[in-house]
Amino acid sequence: MKAFLLSAGLGSRMGELTKSVPKCLLPIGGMPLLEIWLKLLEHHRIREVLINTHWLSEKVEQYIYKRKKLDKKNKLKINLTHESNLLGSAGTIWNNKNWIEDGEPFLILYADNLTNVNLTKMWQYHDSHGKEMTIGVFNTDLPKKCGIVNVDKDNTVIKFVEKPENPTTNLAAAGVYLTDKRILKYYAKELDYNKTLDLGFHVLPKMVNKMKAYLLNDILIDIGTPNSYKKARAAYSYMNKEFIN
Repeated sequence: MKAFLLSAGLGSRMGELTKSVPKCLLPIGGMPLLEIWLKLLEHHRIREVLINTHWLSEKVEQYIYKRKKLDKKNKLKINLTHESNLLGSAGTIWNNKNWIEDGEPFLILYADNLTNVNLTKMWQYHDSHGKEMTIGVFNTDLPKKCGIVNVDKDNTVIKFVEKPENPTTNLAAAGVYLTDKRILKYYAKELDYNKTLDLGFHVLPKMVNKMKAYLLNDILIDIGTPNSYKKARAAYSYMNKEFIN
């Protein structure tokens, strides 16, 4: 049970908030957002996580170093991979494909979300259907700014469009995915792997009919702007935080 925790974004829309602090270390409820994620992974018995870094990477590295020294239980093995040039969500997976194992499902998680998603239930659902991916989805009020999913009556994804001009539903990708090494066959051979590759633009549209959608009935807030960060801090006060302790 492994997880990619994608944390390398610049956080440029956050303005002064991320000038000296990487977005994943912004505090919520008295602890960095990254720590909330790590505790969530521990709670759901994920055994190993790979975190990518870029902007202010030394601060993330320092935080993880201190955490490892204080973590006596050692429930979660934490690996860091630095990207001198951003690889993108799909590029990070490709660049670390030897870290994942044949036939073993793994998570792909966007670390700039605040969530208490029940990863255990999602994993059970993924095991039950046998498709190549389970994509966590939620209902959005801003479909033009999201990856939009169309599903059939069995929740099989029959269409995926990243940031569509004319969205046909408001069912959006949540940045929570379960898949396995089969995803790698959807990377176009002609792509230059030295450039940024994005899951939503370059991979997921090719996986229609190979994915099931899983509706998240949990808190999920994308911390992309100062306003959404404010909402996340307010939401944290009433979020079910059983995984924190």
